[in-house]
Amino acid sequence: MNKGNLPTRKEIPEQYKWRLEDIYPGDEAWEQDYRQALDLAARVESFKGKLGVSARTLLEAFQLQDRLEALNEKLYTYAHMRRDEDNANSVYQALSDRAESLSAQVQAAASYIMPEILTLPEETLNQFLQEEAGLGLYRFVLEELVRQKPHVLSTEEERLIARAEEVTQASANIFKMFNNADLTFEQVKDEEGRELELTHGRYLQFMESKERRVRQDAFTSLYSSYSRFRNTLAATLGSSIKKDVFYARARRYPSALEASLFADNVPVEVYNELIRTVRNNLQPFYRYMRLRKELLELSELHMYDIYTPVVKDVDWKITYPEGVDMVRDGLAPLGDAYVETMVRGINGGWVDVYENKGKTSGAYSWGPYGTHPYVLLNHQDNLDNVFTLAHEMGHAMHSYYSYTTQPYVYAHYRIFTAEVASTVNESLLVQYLLQTVQDRAKKLYLLNHYLEQFRGTVYRQTMFAEFEKITHERVEAGEALTPELLCSIYHRLNLDYYGPEVVVDSKIDMEWARIPHFYNAFYVYKYATGFSAATALTRRIIEEGGPAVKSYVEFLHKGGSDYSLDLLKSAGVDMTTPQAVQECLDVFARLVGELEDLALGRVKD
Repeated sequence: MNKGNLPTRKEIPEQYKWRLEDIYPGDEAWEQDYRQALDLAARVESFKGKLGVSARTLLEAFQLQDRLEALNEKLYTYAHMRRDEDNANSVYQALSDRAESLSAQVQAAASYIMPEILTLPEETLNQFLQEEAGLGLYRFVLEELVRQKPHVLSTEEERLIARAEEVTQASANIFKMFNNADLTFEQVKDEEGRELELTHGRYLQFMESKERRVRQDAFTSLYSSYSRFRNTLAATLGSSIKKDVFYARARRYPSALEASLFADNVPVEVYNELIRTVRNNLQPFYRYMRLRKELLELSELHMYDIYTPVVKDVDWKITYPEGVDMVRDGLAPLGDAYVETMVRGINGGWVDVYENKGKTSGAYSWGPYGTHPYVLLNHQDNLDNVFTLAHEMGHAMHSYYSYTTQPYVYAHYRIFTAEVASTVNESLLVQYLLQTVQDRAKKLYLLNHYLEQFRGTVYRQTMFAEFEKITHERVEAGEALTPELLCSIYHRLNLDYYGPEVVVDSKIDMEWARIPHFYNAFYVYKYATGFSAATALTRRIIEEGGPAVKSYVEFLHKGGSDYSLDLLKSAGVDMTTPQAVQECLDVFARLVGELEDLALGRVKD
């Protein structure tokens, strides 16, 4: 399936394609709904200025908004997933462009609803809830609006803030254009001595090279290029951070960090406790770095040595049907109902499996409310792709349960919980494989794969989160973020996090300049908390069985019907304490010990 030239879409067997006909039987049905959406948008706009007239009027506006947004979602996802099948297909290029335009119209039509509700006195809203039973469904929505009210400005101020948004996004847009369009790197010789242009996409490939010269040359080329623009990049990031501080102060938040966490109703202590707990558990990470140096047989471990695999390549071919069986067996602890539903979906048109000409790269889970979820893959016959299947089916099952249980208004889960279900699936799969795989080389590969997830998702993202916290606090204190200061902060963090076993090369001081997430401040910590929550849930599922599975699957059913921390607490994980993060790091420490024992010959094959 994957050798030679890529097949066309028509050449892919039907059993390996998703069934978008479950959304629309054909494009004419899409056109009918498109016309209906335009009509609904006009009807939604007709409620403007009337939301405070009566409880019934407010309920009708909410219901109409839900219908419009659900229909828009259906139109949008169908058009874009059709285009993703073959991006060269002009019919679906046009359809997706129309869906984009419609989405903008829908957002504009409903944009007045939340601001208008916020102008209503709280007493009026409470009276409406008593008068109209149907509004009970929207109680959480209304409570959330009331919670936000202290940070909502006057109508004129809100209008001014909205008009300024295009200007305040300039720093992120400038960085994106510079990073993706203008910045170029020196060429790097690969293992065969061929001169290749260094790109963002090739960088990680070079850093995973077995040949140290290739890794060092790529590392030097990349950061030398960023360093040439250090003043520009410091000014760009500094402007983005000043924007965060401006918005926080304008909306009367104590800090930019608190302003960012407020949307998820997450206390600042959760953020701070993550950093504290990870810092208190750096010794196992130092131990892992020491083991990496030993296994790579290096006298010094440099920053360009931390991505290359510490185990030899494993010839482990796993076909897609074999991968499905592997995922099915690995997720058995989640119970028959979960596994049977998942396998039925895999075999029933949820998944688009193989790469074809023009198909969108990568993998994702998507799909509109009212139908089943979908998963896009570009499957290759290796272990990484089996984990990708498990990951994306975690998202798909989360959506499936949420969509079939929750009304539209609460059917979509927040980013804070989004990676939990996918990571639980991966964690269960790797635990299963570690228990069942007997081949020493394969087990080493699995341990290295899993430990790298901890390194990249918990330790690295927490270091990023601390960098964001420090830099925002410096701006709030009135300091200027010079390139020298940014490099100094970043260098110190690398010394702290990587420890005495790693030579923190001076060029890594510029890494802050290439992280796009820093222009979406205080986001990356959610990767670490999500991974930690998933690891703790996995332990409960394996050790406690039935009761833990029941509470976890109930969590998957709840979508976005409550705040993320409360949803996770109902599943058995309290992220307001350091326990889940500590449990996660305890697992990491144990796995480092297992890798040491197996790699250094302390246990039998």
